[in-house]
Amino acid sequence: MTVGKGEKVFWRPQERQRLFMQRPEYEALYGGAAGGGKSDALLAEALRQVKIPHYRGLILRKTYPQLSELIDRSREMYGAAFPSAKYNDTKHCWQFESGAKIFFGAMQYTKDRTAYQGKRYDFIGFDELTHFSWEEYSYMFSRNRPGGEGTRVYIRATANPGGIGHGWVKQRFITAAEPMTPVKTEYRVYKPNGEAVKLTRSRIFIPASVFDNGILLKNDPEYLAALAMLPEAEKKALLYGDWDSFSGQVFTEWTDDPQHYLDRRYTHVIAPFEIPRDWTVVRGFDFGYAKPFSVGWYAADPRGCLYRIREYYGCTDAPNTGIKINPAEIAANIRRIEAEDENLRGREICGVADPSIFDRSRGESVADIMAAAPNFILWSKGDNTRIAGKMQYHYRLRFDGEGLPMFYCFNTCREFIRTVPALVYDDARPEDIDTAQEDHIYDECRYVLMERPITPHKKPTVRIDYDDPLSEMRDGRDIYRF
Repeated sequence: MTVGKGEKVFWRPQERQRLFMQRPEYEALYGGAAGGGKSDALLAEALRQVKIPHYRGLILRKTYPQLSELIDRSREMYGAAFPSAKYNDTKHCWQFESGAKIFFGAMQYTKDRTAYQGKRYDFIGFDELTHFSWEEYSYMFSRNRPGGEGTRVYIRATANPGGIGHGWVKQRFITAAEPMTPVKTEYRVYKPNGEAVKLTRSRIFIPASVFDNGILLKNDPEYLAALAMLPEAEKKALLYGDWDSFSGQVFTEWTDDPQHYLDRRYTHVIAPFEIPRDWTVVRGFDFGYAKPFSVGWYAADPRGCLYRIREYYGCTDAPNTGIKINPAEIAANIRRIEAEDENLRGREICGVADPSIFDRSRGESVADIMAAAPNFILWSKGDNTRIAGKMQYHYRLRFDGEGLPMFYCFNTCREFIRTVPALVYDDARPEDIDTAQEDHIYDECRYVLMERPITPHKKPTVRIDYDDPLSEMRDGRDIYRF
């Protein structure tokens, strides 16, 4: 797609932008690193159907102030390519000669999504998708519909790693398939007469970085240096598009290295093994109904290291959405798991849970229901001190001089691995995590950690990689800087 009129060309996509704009899937995510020309591609894509009178496009950012740069760029692109088009500052809307419109909108809070209720848009674009929650993004599916014949209805988004939506965006687009590989999901809808209709939606991730933006590198060769100078986590995310390292990440210590699943050095994720019978096993619980609930089982070795060995997570395929089962059913499933799992069967297991499950102000408590016959699942009240609990994570995740942490997670505990490393800090409470995220497993584990608190290493170490220029050792051994 070229933005221009007549023989004059005002904007032409670069190769990676062109690949993004050619995709036929219903959803496509573009980017993953800084400097890939994401905003230009999104703005240009919104223009594709402006010759159709009833076309309506919408480009969203989290807040209106964040839209200012996009709007300024649209004045350059749209104004040059369509001189007769007019921008209304009050309505945040471009109107074209055909009658087509492109709106710029925001959704600072989840409740703001209702501002779009009853409206329809053929094209919806999210700029910096990781700033949005799944609830906000998925709600706009219902607003993505045509106002007449002849328009294409679809969604496009751009993103860098990090932000409150990092976890669900990574799950939906990054880990769902290899880059440039479509993911298809089938849905079944029943008509009033009972007839079942099968429908398919597809999505794809198109990676892009500054190395795909030849124009930017030509105009500003030093931009690479600007990205290289960033703190390590931000550099990995913005320069190389690393979705496992990003600005605002709470647990930067987290490491998942499959090469060390067996020797358990410099990794928190390990291969499952048979738990010795003399080890203690603790069960943690965070209740949820509309939101997910989480049950986790932890084994403690003689030195006090904790191993997350099993999980039971009540979440639908949609991120941060509960399966809505009652406490008695959860208790029955816990009892069944503990009877079937070889690492749990026949053990005396202590349970610790969110103190709120003991609340009887509205009748029988969740704890009472789970303790009743025939399940007899008992809990003690967990310590819900938030900052102290978070610090226990930090203390346990830190590696000692031998590369050994005080916390491990079996690689079968996929929901822990998906959600906890993706947590970010709360802007309003900079020492705590943002509770709008999918934090249920985090809370459940936090109660267990507070049951067995440890003190931090007196002399934390920093591993120096083999290619570190400060390392004088090149013989395959590690050295440490104290």
